[in-house]
This record gives sequence, structure tokens and C-alpha cells, in this order.
Amino acid sequence: MAHVSIIGTGNMGQAVAGVVSRSGNSVELLGRSDAHRAVTGDVVVLAVPYGAVAEVIDQRRDQLTGKVVVDITNPVDFETFDSLVVPADGSAAAEIAAALPQSRVLKAFNTTFAATLASGTVGGEQPTTVLIAGDDADAKSLLAGIVSGAGLRAIDAGSLRRARELEALGFHQITLAAGEKIAWTAGFALVA
Repeated sequence: MAHVSIIGTGNMGQAVAGVVSRSGNSVELLGRSDAHRAVTGDVVVLAVPYGAVAEVIDQRRDQLTGKVVVDITNPVDFETFDSLVVPADGSAAAEIAAALPQSRVLKAFNTTFAATLASGTVGGEQPTTVLIAGDDADAKSLLAGIVSGAGLRAIDAGSLRRARELEALGFHQITLAAGEKIAWTAGFALVA
């Protein structure tokens, strides 16, 4: 059984916590008022907006050493909804990995909305798909076990370099929902 700490108590933090609980693992949610509480999970999910990640890392860098750190952010320019705010050859996950060289950083959950994580399905029929990118096979396997244990579909999306494409996919989904082309309860599912 894994113990997962989720930094961020918003919709996505709550939804990921539900996935962790449904898979039979233990979870703790840490919000802004919990800055004094230590991160105790073996897996730490950064469920905060991209703009808050640097502050979280600055506050908790030592606590994240040796942990599996899951970046769920989409570094979208929320003023224009017109672009990602990371370099074209980079990603938020790559920035986090550079800032936390002693952690095993994964990219996951950013291509799903909270509603599809909570319901476990997309379109009411297909299991929600969670794409996982990272360079550590054991870390990916651990997260995939948590995801699939909750009845969702976990797919290894490749190395952490693939985080850029996952962030682009997440960005596209967000812009579709913001433009009312799809509902915030919609999403992508991969069918085998």
C-alpha cells in the first residue's frame, strides 16, 4: 500500500485523493494552511496551479527528496488561453525535475478533468485514461498501480520528455472547455 500526499485541496487535489482512496491507498491532503505540516507520503502530487509550483518547491524541497513527485499542472497562459508559458522544447515537468534532482518526477493527471477522475469514466462509458510520463520505471509502475487500482486506465506515455506533449494535450482540452466546445465533464479516453 502506498501513502500519497497531495499538495493542493482544490478540485483536482480532491479528485486525485478520491482515486488514491478508491485504490485502497492512504492519502493526505495539504492546503495552504498546512505549510507547517511535513509531507509524509512516498508519492507527492503537486495539485497546485503552475504558478504556485516554485513556491511549493522552495518551501518543501528537503521533504521532496527521494520521493515520487507527480506534476499535474498545465502551464497555460490563463490570461489569453492562447499558449503554454514554458519554452517550446520544455515542460513544467522538466522544470520541476531540474529543481528536484533527488526526486523521481512524473507527469500525470493533467490530461483529465476533475470530474472524469471522480466518476472514473469519460462519456459515461470508457474508463478515464491517465497518461503517465517519466524516466523512472519503478515510479511509473507505482503510480500506474494506484490509478488502475481505482478502476481507471493507466498508460505509460514514455519518458519525461513526453510531458511537453501531455501539456499540449491538456492545454487543448482546457481551451475546448473554456470555449464551450466540450463540457468540463468531458475528456479523452484511449480505447485499446
